[in-house]
Amino acid sequence: MIRRIIRIDEEKCNGCGLCANACHEGAIGMVDGKAKLLRENYCDGLGDCLPACPVNAISFEEREAPAYDEAAVLAAKKAKASAVPCGCPGTQAKMLQRKEKITDSTVGTQQIDSRLNQWPVQIKLVPTRAPYFDQANLLIAADCTAYAYGNFHNEFIHNHITMIGCPKLDEGDYAEKLMDIIKNNDIRSVTIVRMEVPCCGGIENAAKRALQESGKFIPWNVVVISTDGRILER
Repeated sequence: MIRRIIRIDEEKCNGCGLCANACHEGAIGMVDGKAKLLRENYCDGLGDCLPACPVNAISFEEREAPAYDEAAVLAAKKAKASAVPCGCPGTQAKMLQRKEKITDSTVGTQQIDSRLNQWPVQIKLVPTRAPYFDQANLLIAADCTAYAYGNFHNEFIHNHITMIGCPKLDEGDYAEKLMDIIKNNDIRSVTIVRMEVPCCGGIENAAKRALQESGKFIPWNVVVISTDGRILER
């Protein structure tokens, strides 16, 4: 049948993932860092995703497409809700607005500000072309480092776009995704923070390969944290 359906311009798409989160029917997904209309019969043609797109990559078109299948959409929503009871906002790319410092009246001390500027932070979840990568100082950190080093937020996260991972526990290699981020965004610098343990070398090696394969010359440095919270190398 001929009906109204969305069209996604891949050339304009920056991979932020906002449209996929705005699509209540689940018709849109992220594939290789780009938004895709994965299920035409899930698209109701109402366009809730249009205002979510920051680069106007989504429009309407009239063309041959399967009819909107409301029953299938409802069934998919029910299955998703039962699998993940609370839902997961982890793929929604956003900048974080910091509130003013708050004083704890009970102990009379001031809370320490978080320096995190964006969400998500897991390497596996970060969109490769999120707007916050423009002119970014990139921090690629092993996730244990923030627990081992007490001043991690102020010294490393502050004024950086942060990505974390564990090369021992995460499946796959980070290098390809990191290369895509560095190659397709205007990254100003890269800081790699790892633990002293040998398995943490995986995140350092992946970042170095990504820098090399991106074909760009970008200032970078590696910081090594000891298990007792000291900086061993920088």
